[in-house]
Amino acid sequence: MTLRFDINLSILFTELPLLERPAAARAAGFTAAEFWWPFGTEAVPSDRDVDAFTAALDDAGVSLVGLNFPDDLSVGARGLVSVPEHGERFRDGIDVAVGIAERTGCRNLNALYGNRIEGCSELQQQDLALENLGAAAAAADRIGATVLIEALNAIESPAYPITSTAAALAEIDRVSAATGASNLAFLCDLYHLARMDEDLFTAIAAHAGRFGHVQIADIPARGEPDSGALDFSALFKALTEAGYTAESGRGWIGLEYKPSTGITTDSFEWMESLS
Repeated sequence: MTLRFDINLSILFTELPLLERPAAARAAGFTAAEFWWPFGTEAVPSDRDVDAFTAALDDAGVSLVGLNFPDDLSVGARGLVSVPEHGERFRDGIDVAVGIAERTGCRNLNALYGNRIEGCSELQQQDLALENLGAAAAAADRIGATVLIEALNAIESPAYPITSTAAALAEIDRVSAATGASNLAFLCDLYHLARMDEDLFTAIAAHAGRFGHVQIADIPARGEPDSGALDFSALFKALTEAGYTAESGRGWIGLEYKPSTGITTDSFEWMESLS
């Protein structure tokens, strides 16, 4: 049974303009990529910008396996789903994201929940998240896509409310129960969970069947595997033994790290021994 690796081109090959990164990834041996929202603050980019983005992938021969819904990753911000100020902006971008996914064959769409907002009740934000995630799931379901819910670590994202496997799964269950959506899954980012001192092997053994996607980086500096404290050989073995594999129709592991030397092409040696 096998795992397969894709490269997150919003955090890797950042030494290049965004539209040049798919070709660089292909030259480095990757055939699949994922992105955060690639259009900055524009929830509804121009047709020309969307065409340029998809053409860059097509021309490079790189498939898109993961894409964020419109989000806000400016300093301190962590998504739009539950943020009243940006609720309309998120909803405006749902069909754009789903359209790109349909066009490229991408079937994993990540919906970052957003920070707790001072002066806004937790219940109000939960209600908005329910509305937005329900709408996103319904739109994604039209093309057979999955909406992902991600847990982040509280060290780097202190106002983000979903910081554990349990919290992410609880939100998925809450939205599914209220909306009937069956296409919500957990984006298991091993870096964020490890920063929260979560037992990664327990999480994998207990919940791998609910993983829609996996992302990796080493701790504590978010570098490539073998640059920090995590045993990725053992983690990859645990994932395959738990059934998170290409043969199951999943098995994608997104490289979402910061190269320890700052140069992307210097950061791939670990793959020879650990993949």
